[in-house]
Amino acid sequence: MQTASFTGFIRIVFYILAFYYIFKFLAKLFLPLIVKKVVQKAGENFQQQQQRSQGSSWDNTQAKDEVIYDTKNNKNPRETKKVGEYVDYEEID
Repeated sequence: MQTASFTGFIRIVFYILAFYYIFKFLAKLFLPLIVKKVVQKAGENFQQQQQRSQGSSWDNTQAKDEVIYDTKNNKNPRETKKVGEYVDYEEID
């Protein structure tokens, strides 16, 4: 059975600290590049989805060759939900 020595403990603490600072340094260098690539890729995917959805809706309207006008007049606006009653309070001196 081996016993732990003080020098072995110091060596392990040194390795842990060295690994931490090296990882921190490399993260500062490479993490912004990785995040930039991920955001750029997400933007490209978003643009492709938008183009596909606009293209398919445009193809649907082109295929029908008809124009739809919305002539419905909304004279009655949506009623807001009424919650309780309005009570006017007066201040008494």
